[in-house]
Amino acid sequence: MATKDKIEEFEDEADIITLEFEDGKEIEAEIMGVFECDGKEYIALIPDDDTDDVYLYGYKEVSDEEFELIDIEDDDEFDRVAKEFDKITAEEE
Repeated sequence: MATKDKIEEFEDEADIITLEFEDGKEIEAEIMGVFECDGKEYIALIPDDDTDDVYLYGYKEVSDEEFELIDIEDDDEFDRVAKEFDKITAEEE
């Protein structure tokens, strides 16, 4: 489990998942890591789309080999998660 001040990095080679959006568009994204904010787990994904974007989602382990991404629909929650992510990545530099 990740601590509040570190992103839990995936140990293997880059783990890639395919995201499918409501409009049917698919994009591959590398899993950067899982981190905690306000007692919940979140995941940071780097899309393979030649941008500097990072996608943030809620993260829920379903089993040892399966997890669920949860959209962060609340603006205040997203702001807190983004600030925590920025703080963590700034500390790692």
